[in-house]
Amino acid sequence: MLELAILGFLYDAPLHGYELRKRITALTGHVRPVAESTLYPAIKRLEKAGLLARATEPGAVAAPRHTLTLTDDGREELRRRLADPVQRDISDENRWFTVLAFLRHLEDPAAQSVVLRRRLAFLEEPASFFYEGDRPLRAEELDDPFRRGVLTIARATSRAELTWLRDTLASLGG
Repeated sequence: MLELAILGFLYDAPLHGYELRKRITALTGHVRPVAESTLYPAIKRLEKAGLLARATEPGAVAAPRHTLTLTDDGREELRRRLADPVQRDISDENRWFTVLAFLRHLEDPAAQSVVLRRRLAFLEEPASFFYEGDRPLRAEELDDPFRRGVLTIARATSRAELTWLRDTLASLGG
């Protein structure tokens, strides 16, 4: 997810490491804070793989700053990851939001539709956070108000997303 976010934000524009971290934190930070000790090794891996490049600029007040840009290979890698996300990127809501934040970079509406249909299929499967044996429990079946709250909120979120997915797929022709 972190590498996808790095590639996605750099696809939009060259950024300094600090600005990149701020943008990733704004997208995912409330769930998965981005520490420098995680971000900078990921940047180095992507740079070593030839997916991004670093240019040094003089600092306005302090030390020189490094501007990161996406290479052509980096742009292609982002499009590849978006076109064929791993299942966890489809099923995990926070990872899904990262995919969704950059899905516009897949310029082919048919390719975008394939990814959206995978998420739609996942959401249409019966599921719950709580089970009785193998049977998923619904909010109305629970006496615990807190667990009922979890399921009520999840159902409302899923319904909103299902509506959005179906509308967007219709607009994409898929």
